[in-house]
Amino acid sequence: MPPPIAPPPETRATYRRVLIGSLSGSSIEWFDFFLYATAAALIFDKQFFPTEDPFVSLMLSYLSLSLTFFIRPFGGVIFSHIGDRIGRKKTLVVTLSMMGGATVAIGLLPTYASVGMLAPALLILCRVVQGLAIGGEWGGALLLAYEYAPRSRRGFFGSVPQMGITVGMLLATLAFSAVSTLPDAAFTSWGWRLPFLASIVLVVVGLWIRGGLGETPAFHAAKESGDVARLPIAETLRYHWRAVLVAVGAKVVETAPFYIFATFVVSYATGILDYERSSVLNAVSLGALVSTVMIPVMGSLSDRVGRFRVYLTGAVLLGLYAVPFFLLLDLQVDWAVFVAVVVALGFIWPPVTATLGTLTSEIFSTRVRYTGITLGYQIGAALAGGTAPLLATYLLDRFDGSWVPIAIYLMLLAVVSVSAVLYAPRLARVHEDTAPGTGAHDTAEAVR
Repeated sequence: MPPPIAPPPETRATYRRVLIGSLSGSSIEWFDFFLYATAAALIFDKQFFPTEDPFVSLMLSYLSLSLTFFIRPFGGVIFSHIGDRIGRKKTLVVTLSMMGGATVAIGLLPTYASVGMLAPALLILCRVVQGLAIGGEWGGALLLAYEYAPRSRRGFFGSVPQMGITVGMLLATLAFSAVSTLPDAAFTSWGWRLPFLASIVLVVVGLWIRGGLGETPAFHAAKESGDVARLPIAETLRYHWRAVLVAVGAKVVETAPFYIFATFVVSYATGILDYERSSVLNAVSLGALVSTVMIPVMGSLSDRVGRFRVYLTGAVLLGLYAVPFFLLLDLQVDWAVFVAVVVALGFIWPPVTATLGTLTSEIFSTRVRYTGITLGYQIGAALAGGTAPLLATYLLDRFDGSWVPIAIYLMLLAVVSVSAVLYAPRLARVHEDTAPGTGAHDTAEAVR
């Protein structure tokens, strides 16, 4: 039997390739994901879910968006099992291919006017495939960076794949901003399809970059020692269920405000208020750009002062900002929507999202880390992510256009997340000292 192939030496070049591979794939997957989210707010209600009531059409469009969030945990279970059993890299190639194929297919779909109910059925089928893919992508992209990282830079490395969220959103928003300059008839007929079809180029580039990467050192060592879980989901739920709950709680204040600030704001500001579509999309684009810069800054800061402190600061600020966000929008002048969105996405949200992946990774061992963080992340996203625009739209209609219930909802989510993460340092000690078949990769001090 030939000797096992050792992982590549941890040089600067290796680190650079890992970070590029993690960021590129994550960015492409989120680009595809946010194309749908933006189209759901602007076009799918008319093209795939037309009814006599525009509110019902928009709700159906948002429902198709939120559906994926309930599919994501299933994709997470499937692909995290593969990732914890076979490897992180192989899983990422499959998820990226699935995501790209479904996105291009959406760009080719016939509309309701052409084929009736078959159109929304096919759209939802593509959306299910996207949900399965994104469910497995996040954990793999995060662990590709985290498990290669030097101990003293895990916060920074773990924040890099999180940049893919805003890079993908930025690319998607810019793509729709570009096609939105077309005449309305052209945009409605074929212009909206162009960003979906163009994503095939990004997918090919992403697969090429990831093809040159090896397996992570942590997983390689676990596999060589035989420390690989036979059934990761069962072991996670048996020994790590508390950590999963902490991860779910940590996720909700990261995901719901994001979709309010980046997706719901588009339909709210253009439909309820008197903003131009281009102004709102440009504000979201600028917010995403600032956030892309701030996420690694917050990740680096967490290496110095601790994930716990950085995350809690961001979570508290998100809760406090809920009311000022809507007050600014109510001014109905362009500068106000820019300030509201850029402050939210660019400065208040990054401390939470930059530290979320590393903080949750540090409360699971290598043998079930992919499964543990994926379950927490995707269940939290299902509970508070895709439902956020849907719930906000409902609350707006139920309370005669008042945004106050939406602000209260965001503040309650902040309380939930702060309460969950306060338990994280204690949980790390419990797992390190007592959990059978486990052992925290980092001490409770690292979580602090």
